Amino acid sequence: MSWGTELWDQFDNLEKHTQWGIDVLEKYIKFVKERTEIELSYAKQLRNLSKKYQPKKNSKEEEEYRYTSTRAFLATLNEMNDYAGQHEVISENMTSLITAELTRYVQELKQERKSHFHDGRKAQQHIETCWKQLEASKRRFERDCKEADRAQQYFEKMDADINVTKADVEKARQQAQLRHQMAEDSKAEYSSTLQKFNSEQHEHYYTHIPNIFQKIQEMEERRIVRIGESMKTFAEVDRQVIPIIGKCLDEITKAAESVDHKNDSQMVIEAFKSGFEPPGDVDFEDFTQPMKRTVSESSLSNSRGDGKSEPKFGSKSKGKLWPFIKKNKPPPPPPASPSAVPNGPQSPKQQKEPLSHRFNEFMTSKPKIHCFRSLKRGLSLKLGAGPEDFSNLPPEQRRKKLQQKVDELNRDIQKEMDSRDALTKMKDVYIKNPQMGDAASVDHRLAELGQNIEKLRLEVQKFEGWLAEVEGRLPARSEQSRRQSGVYEAQNASGVNSCAQDRESPDGSYTEEQSQETEMKVPATDFDDEFDDEEPLPTIGTCKALYTFEGQNEGTISVAEGEMLYVIEEDKGDGWTRIRRNEDEEGYVPTSYVEVYLDKNAKDVHKPLQKISE
Repeated sequence: MSWGTELWDQFDNLEKHTQWGIDVLEKYIKFVKERTEIELSYAKQLRNLSKKYQPKKNSKEEEEYRYTSTRAFLATLNEMNDYAGQHEVISENMTSLITAELTRYVQELKQERKSHFHDGRKAQQHIETCWKQLEASKRRFERDCKEADRAQQYFEKMDADINVTKADVEKARQQAQLRHQMAEDSKAEYSSTLQKFNSEQHEHYYTHIPNIFQKIQEMEERRIVRIGESMKTFAEVDRQVIPIIGKCLDEITKAAESVDHKNDSQMVIEAFKSGFEPPGDVDFEDFTQPMKRTVSESSLSNSRGDGKSEPKFGSKSKGKLWPFIKKNKPPPPPPASPSAVPNGPQSPKQQKEPLSHRFNEFMTSKPKIHCFRSLKRGLSLKLGAGPEDFSNLPPEQRRKKLQQKVDELNRDIQKEMDSRDALTKMKDVYIKNPQMGDAASVDHRLAELGQNIEKLRLEVQKFEGWLAEVEGRLPARSEQSRRQSGVYEAQNASGVNSCAQDRESPDGSYTEEQSQETEMKVPATDFDDEFDDEEPLPTIGTCKALYTFEGQNEGTISVAEGEMLYVIEEDKGDGWTRIRRNEDEEGYVPTSYVEVYLDKNAKDVHKPLQKISE
């Protein structure tokens, strides 16, 4: 079955068919190219999806990925990234093995087809030329035969006419002979041309055209085989990545099976455990008996403290804020002589003044400075800024943060030491080989590294001291219970509701001061014994009681008119000053009830209060 013998007369149809085959090949190339673009786009979208849900570095999200469920999700994201990489491999392999190869083959195929059909057209033109020569020879032979017949007839006519001279007859005879000779020559030429044409025609239809058509057939068959192989490669490229994709899916399954709900629950305990013990039973307060108390001693009493003597306020038995108890600040009672107290409660006449006038007085008064400063500190706590020693955190959480800080500083020290060692080696090389560099050029950097290392070591010592202090205060506990927690983080900004509550001294919220906690008059418990080594607040001045004050609310202390006391905490703008009578008694009194004398050499973070003139 050969196109040369079966399709010898279908030159035009073969030309159309081979062009259609090339169009099909180009269409398939376009299909594969679009498939590679889809694979690339899909891989890009998968990578973007994986990147979108990756935890951000140095953020809270990164800390959340310590749970098994979130770690499994992170593993899924990583595997999806690898999964996207396999689709990129598919695109690359299809581009190199199919698209590029077929594009090059199409160009070669077009050149080969053009060459074959050029040879076919040349053979067609040759046989057509032979045919034209045969037709011309035939017409010339026919014309010469007709001329010879007419010359013969003219001679016979002249020879029969008695009136024609002998010379005319001879001339006609010679003309007839000439025409006959020309006819014979044309006949011989026609016969030769005919034989030649038949030979050329036989050669054309039985040799040249079959050979050309056979080459075209082979070319077309190679095209068909090539497109079939490309389709097979198309499937093989996908099949090659199936095992790797299967491994990705297996890893996702493995990560999902590693999710441990019990472990996650335990990690929640470790993350948020405060280390405190729950409060004990509340004692019954008998109001039938007349009592004078400087502070309610029943709100935080522990059932284990039954039979203990009533504690006094001091450095050895300070009451601690309970994590979940919030107490209202007692309003300052009216003084004995209201008109003599600049900041005391207003008289009825003063209360009738316009609100705008009183607001202007407030805005021009000094306490507003404390108000806005207090609000600023409260907002800073709200935004996550805290003391350097993490004293605003519960014991477990503070120990955890301090340990992390120490580890971080130790890593920084190691990095600086590695850099110093590398520079030292470089300096030695420069000393041995001066042409490689100046040894003195690294001295400045070595000095900087030495200073940095010394600073970091001082920081480590500072944080290790705080860490030792915290670990010394914590009660004995098992390894499991030594995990840090963070229950109190939300309480750091509880004082932002009003301009004077960044350190709500009497009501029981934490203060912003470093390494210092708010104190209340509460009964001593076993919990208090754990912190009985806390140092008392330093004295920053003295004060004189202008009026008698009966401290009947929580956190307050009773004073008598004319009594001299120590000031341990200034008025933060909330109208209360913290004072101490002796090592065992301290509390809050209204600022308007005392005249404050601050010690200028005392170290305090706040500006001195304005003294009240006698």
